[in-house]
Amino acid sequence: MRILLVEDDAALAQAVLGYLHSKQFKVDLAPDLATARALVAVTHYATILLDLNLPDGDGLELLQHLPRRNDPPTVVVVTARDQVSDRIRGLDTGADDYLVKPYDPEELLARLRAIERRRSAQASPVLQRGPVSIDLAREVVKVHSLPVVLTPKEWALLRVLASRPEQTFTRERLLEALYQWDSTSDSNTLEVFISRLRRKLGSPLIQTVRGTGYRLAVA
Repeated sequence: MRILLVEDDAALAQAVLGYLHSKQFKVDLAPDLATARALVAVTHYATILLDLNLPDGDGLELLQHLPRRNDPPTVVVVTARDQVSDRIRGLDTGADDYLVKPYDPEELLARLRAIERRRSAQASPVLQRGPVSIDLAREVVKVHSLPVVLTPKEWALLRVLASRPEQTFTRERLLEALYQWDSTSDSNTLEVFISRLRRKLGSPLIQTVRGTGYRLAVA
C-alpha cells in the first residue's frame, strides 16, 4: 500500500513517517496542497492521509484534483477539527474516513489494515480456484465446501494474492502484508507462511514464479 501523507506540521509528519516506515509502508510526504497536487498527478496512491489546515489552503481542495481512475485512493482526513459539522463536511466532500488528532498510531494502523481489506474485497468478492473458494468480503475460505481456519497472518498473505489473482506478487510486496503484523518478518518467514497456506489449501493453489515471487494458480 503506497500512502501519501499531507501534513504541514514537520514534527508530527516525521513521527507518522517513522511509524509507518517501521511497519514497512511506502509513504510520501506533502507539506502543502501544491506538493500534494503534484504528487497525485504522477503517482498512484492507495491511501491519502489528509490534514485540513494547510499553509496554502483547505486540504479538502485536494479531492478536486484527484485523477479519475477505476481504483481511486481512499482518503482519510486526519485533523484537529473535531466538530460534528467538520466531519460531515469532510465526508460529504468525498473523504472516506475521519480521524481526529491526537490519535493513537495503533488506531491509524488498524484503519489502514481495514482499508486494505475493503479494497481487496471489492476487487474480487468471491474467487474459485479448483476446490478452493475464497470469499474476501466475509473472510471465509473453503476447500471442497468445508471451511478452513486461517490465522491473521495467513489471511494477510492470501488477501494480497487473491486481490489480483492473475498477477505475480514479489516477495517484497508479500512481506509488506506480514510486516503489518510483525516488523521482524523476513524472507524465511514468508516461505513458512506460504508453506502453511499450501498445506491447508492444497499445494497447487499458490504457484512459485522463479525469480519473481508467487501467484495464485490460473483458474
